[in-house]
Amino acid sequence: MTYDITALRSQFPALAAGIAHFDGPGGTQTPEPVIRAITDALAGPLSNRGRVTPGERHADALVTQARQALADLLGAQLSGIVFGRSATQLTYEFSRTLAKTWSPGDEVLVTRLDHDANIRPWVQAADAAGAVVRWADFDPATGELTVDDIRAVLSERTRLVAVTAASNLIGTRPAIAEISALAHDAGALTYIDGVHHTAHALVDVERLGADFYVCSPYKFLGPHHGVLAAREELLQTLRPDKLLPSTDQVPERFELGTLPYEFLAGTRAAVDFLADLDPSAPGTRRQRLTASYAALEAHERVLRTRIDEGLSSLDGVTVHSRAADRTPTVLLTFDGHSTVDAYAYLGERGVQAPSGSFYAIEASRRLGLQDTGGLRIGLAPYNSTEDVDRLLTGLSEFLGR
Repeated sequence: MTYDITALRSQFPALAAGIAHFDGPGGTQTPEPVIRAITDALAGPLSNRGRVTPGERHADALVTQARQALADLLGAQLSGIVFGRSATQLTYEFSRTLAKTWSPGDEVLVTRLDHDANIRPWVQAADAAGAVVRWADFDPATGELTVDDIRAVLSERTRLVAVTAASNLIGTRPAIAEISALAHDAGALTYIDGVHHTAHALVDVERLGADFYVCSPYKFLGPHHGVLAAREELLQTLRPDKLLPSTDQVPERFELGTLPYEFLAGTRAAVDFLADLDPSAPGTRRQRLTASYAALEAHERVLRTRIDEGLSSLDGVTVHSRAADRTPTVLLTFDGHSTVDAYAYLGERGVQAPSGSFYAIEASRRLGLQDTGGLRIGLAPYNSTEDVDRLLTGLSEFLGR
């Protein structure tokens, strides 16, 4: 297929402002079908879920449709999709729940590559349970986190391995399927942070071997909330803290309070939007997502190559995104120039590429960037070659001042 970037961009009202957005890893812009789905959900009769009144049935349908959409997107069980306020909130809730099963001396494995949302909840839960935290390191020279890095700190006492499917700071994509197999051989569960990964690659939680997989729809064109996928039989074994009259059914027992029905409608629409990136693709939603993600990856590969080649021609630029397998996400620092100043300079010229460590504070420190991080360039489905050329021109002018 031809990736029709002009037609696609026309569906994003925010792009009319003329800004070239490279801030997708922090949250993407929203297409019109998602906005309309949210509005339509609120415009109809709406109340707490049930089967008696129109409002109850409407709310129930929104939840069911959103669960099915996320199951299709992630290759997961419908009955294993849990909704929450954010990926961070879900991880905190599950860390506290899983910690109930740990004993003093048990071990929890986290990595220096991860966003702090997949580190601190586990560190704090382990501390409360008397468990030991083991740290897997990554190579700052290559950005690689390998299976051997995990193996080096894994033991028969490991109860959980928490690892990212893709670094939100430098894009590194570890070999999650192999890491999961290693963890399972040791008798441990895996908790995979897929927040950054889901925006750039089709997910299959079974193939990844993920016992828990968490993501955020607002990173892939949807509204702000969190999603967790797990097997129903695993969720049945967990007893979260909850209100006495709230349901004990799975997955609802993990969803605290009334769900944001309008956001679930928007999320279903976002998944459908992604499935239609290749409008010629036939078949089920999952089949169409497979074709569309292939088209998206090809589009982003072209743009990433253009960025990489353009950066190589600029003096005084250090690229910290070096892993062989990575998302189209690039972290930069500059000789003699502040990345905060670069962020402001580009912003004044309608190019949005933010500076920071983006909550991946352990990774930033491991790279020698302390808590400051760098300038992050991240692609999204709506980025164009014109966007890239504006970015490269802006960086060249900034460095040449």
